[in-house]
Amino acid sequence: MDYKNTLLMPKTEFPMRGNLPQREPQIQAKWEEMDIYRKVQERTKGRPLFVLHDGPPYANGDIHMGHALNKILKDIIVRYKSMSGYCAPYVPGWDTHGLPIETALTKNKGVNRKEMSVAQFRKLCEEYAYEQIDSQRKQFKRLGVRGDWENPYITLKPEYEAQQIKVFGEMAKKGLIYKGLKPVYWSPSSESALAEAEIEYKDKRSPSIYVAFAIKDGKGVLEGDEKIVIWTTTPWTIPANLGITVHPELEYSVVQVNGEKYIIASALIESVKKEIGWEDVTVIKTLKGSDLEYVVAKHPFYDRDSLVMCGEHVTTDAGTGCVHTAPGHGEDDFIVGQKYGLDVLCPVDERGYMTADAPGFEGLFYDDANKPITEKLKEVGALLKLGFITHSYPHDWRTKQPTIFRATAQWFASIDKIRGELLKAVQETKWIPAWGETRLYNMIRDRGDWCISRQRAWGVPIPVFYAENGDPIITDETIEHVSNLFRQYGSNVWFERDAKDLLPEGFTHPSSPNGKFTKETDIMDVWFDSGSSHQAVLEERDDLQRPADLYLEGSDQYRGWFNSSLSTAVAVTGKAPYKAVLSHGFVLDGEGRKMSKSLGNVVVPAKVMEQLGADILRLWVASVDYQADVRISDSILKQVAEVYRKIRNTFRFLLGNLFDFNPETDAVPLQELREVDRYMLVKLSRLIEKVKHSYETYEFAAIYHDVNNFCTIDLSAFYLDFAKDVLYIEAPNNKERRSIQTVLYETLLALTKLIAPILPHTADEVWGYIPNVKEESVQLVDMPEPLHIDGADELVVKWDAFMALRDDVLKALEVARNEKVIGKSLTASLVLYPNAETKQLLDSINENLKQIFIVSGFEIAGTYEEAPQEAQKFEKVAIVVKQAEGETCERCWVVTPTVGEDKEHPTLCPRCAKVVKEHYMA
Repeated sequence: MDYKNTLLMPKTEFPMRGNLPQREPQIQAKWEEMDIYRKVQERTKGRPLFVLHDGPPYANGDIHMGHALNKILKDIIVRYKSMSGYCAPYVPGWDTHGLPIETALTKNKGVNRKEMSVAQFRKLCEEYAYEQIDSQRKQFKRLGVRGDWENPYITLKPEYEAQQIKVFGEMAKKGLIYKGLKPVYWSPSSESALAEAEIEYKDKRSPSIYVAFAIKDGKGVLEGDEKIVIWTTTPWTIPANLGITVHPELEYSVVQVNGEKYIIASALIESVKKEIGWEDVTVIKTLKGSDLEYVVAKHPFYDRDSLVMCGEHVTTDAGTGCVHTAPGHGEDDFIVGQKYGLDVLCPVDERGYMTADAPGFEGLFYDDANKPITEKLKEVGALLKLGFITHSYPHDWRTKQPTIFRATAQWFASIDKIRGELLKAVQETKWIPAWGETRLYNMIRDRGDWCISRQRAWGVPIPVFYAENGDPIITDETIEHVSNLFRQYGSNVWFERDAKDLLPEGFTHPSSPNGKFTKETDIMDVWFDSGSSHQAVLEERDDLQRPADLYLEGSDQYRGWFNSSLSTAVAVTGKAPYKAVLSHGFVLDGEGRKMSKSLGNVVVPAKVMEQLGADILRLWVASVDYQADVRISDSILKQVAEVYRKIRNTFRFLLGNLFDFNPETDAVPLQELREVDRYMLVKLSRLIEKVKHSYETYEFAAIYHDVNNFCTIDLSAFYLDFAKDVLYIEAPNNKERRSIQTVLYETLLALTKLIAPILPHTADEVWGYIPNVKEESVQLVDMPEPLHIDGADELVVKWDAFMALRDDVLKALEVARNEKVIGKSLTASLVLYPNAETKQLLDSINENLKQIFIVSGFEIAGTYEEAPQEAQKFEKVAIVVKQAEGETCERCWVVTPTVGEDKEHPTLCPRCAKVVKEHYMA
């Protein structure tokens, strides 16, 4: 007889290899056919809402690894919440306005803006944006992200723009919107104002000059023959100089050098001396900064005064303690200039070229003007030192070109008026990680008013009309009317119609007696667009609510979307738009370097999915400490793929050994299970508790490690290893076999549900093979609940102690194997000499210990002290490993002297002979 045919070997159609790149698209097609998003929403309807509001990615280009990290994290959370008592809608969004799309059309697509109207150009921008959305949507769906993909929110949609206009109007009504001439970040390369969120800092080499301004009127404090010394890295702003600022509380010195008298901060004498190269410096007198207030100096090369003023912003970190002040080119300069009644002089145009207000330098690009201005200073004897420094300098985050401060008439949203409310809202929000609170709090505490106007074409127009005398008109009536027009026609209507056709019929205004009106041509900052999503999405849609439960974006969004959303929401509602904010770091290469095409170290999500599959990428996301910067590389993904393989093999084993198990008729009641089986269910229940807690606290790396350890250590290396002797060898309905299958079934169900948010493709694939499940997808069930097992704590204490003893046994077997005493563990016989505590433990275990240790012989021969010399000694037990005596059973591979006792089956042990006779020879 071929005894192999009597073994109950695993049987399953569940494939050993994931073959994810091919299988996942098939699984996703099935989800599409099922309309899985709708089914999940219908199942969870009526439950408490959990809203994770999607921060919109920009609709341009293929998705990168940062997008993948972000979207997968969101998807894990939303999937978990929908399986744990919540209705968790996910509405993806896209940010669609702004310079990159304008640039893509003009540079990459060859569109000539000058040959068409603004409205025509905007139409092309819209078409391009939708193309990009379609491309990115496919890529996000390929990641396995579940959401309302057919009905996303898009910032260019009429209903979105209509709500954005209402946000603007509400802020204007509260006096938070104003137009002012102020220095703002200006990008000559974009020809537009920028907000702080659109600035990034990069190193730049700049000239470093020390300049002497002669005193014209010492106001009785100075003799009049002194010179006040300033330091600047922007010589191009010297033509705009109208003053010099000192700190009122600092001490200043009049020093004599080579027959000249100079004024500098006392604390900086040594550093200035070293920088300029002065040798002998004599202090003639000292005075406080406040003593110098209203002293008048002369501009180095223009017939113009330079007023000495006091300002708290002056420091002794660098320079001379006397700050060159050009109110048209700096925020602090502007503020102190306003205080002292200075003009706002800005001799640089929107393209960055010097104007006629800078005589002698007009027509020069500002950066090119540095050299001739420095030469002019040298010519008039005002230049004390020219050097060069490399320093961190603000750049336009889109064009990557340097920005300047430039005073222009812009629209602003007042942060100052609501700063207290903003800071309170920050403190009332939960921040993960906790340092996020400090970061945003400090940003808001220190930030100036928000410049919201942009001199571009592709964006939402600022809904302001101007009367005949230039007065701006923003009323409830005009806002409501424009909002309704945008909802009906989209914001392009602003550029298609004249002002009079955009105003309510019969509109009049006292400042326009002739009934003539013009309209604003600037558009809103794109951060105002996305920052209005709490109103345009959370309030607009019936399936969402404000405030959202969670915003989750990269750590760069503290100055971006987290910030702009908070500003508009607090302005409109008095509260934050979110209850909690979770941020993640950036994705770096395997060596911790930023990814760049020039370095050739870019890891592309599409390529990873093509080679390994989306579930491997998702498992990588779960494996990393995402709240800090994370690393990815081929070798890292290989490690993750190995963990995936172990998890998949665990599922395959569980499924394979349940081929003849019907949970309705074959399951063994909990109280009738063996101790070791109940121990495994306690371990499973504790895993369920830990994993669910980790999902709740967004600690996905803990889930990755806990599930991996459970599969490899608790199951594969222990329970499943010795269970084979029962599963394969015993009769089909043997109670021990059915007990183990009961544990396997509970484990399979729980594990599939627990990993479903992270590995949705694999979980759904497994789900299709599980006996007796009724739901068509694991996405349509809830997370498992821990089982209540009597005496669970005592079981764990007892069996954890046994597992420690088992570790000693495994070490002893390994030593014996290396010494060629035994081959496989079933060729071994164990002789134990335990101490009293371990003897008591072993006596209390009513299990087949030979089976659990996977050896053919086992005996307790004496006490620890009685162990022979050849025994391997551990802390609580001494172990002798010897060759088992007897023959190897052809069916169960156990070595025993009893093989052949049944004459009908001379190659079998009595146990196997009995099973074969009773079940296979009828």
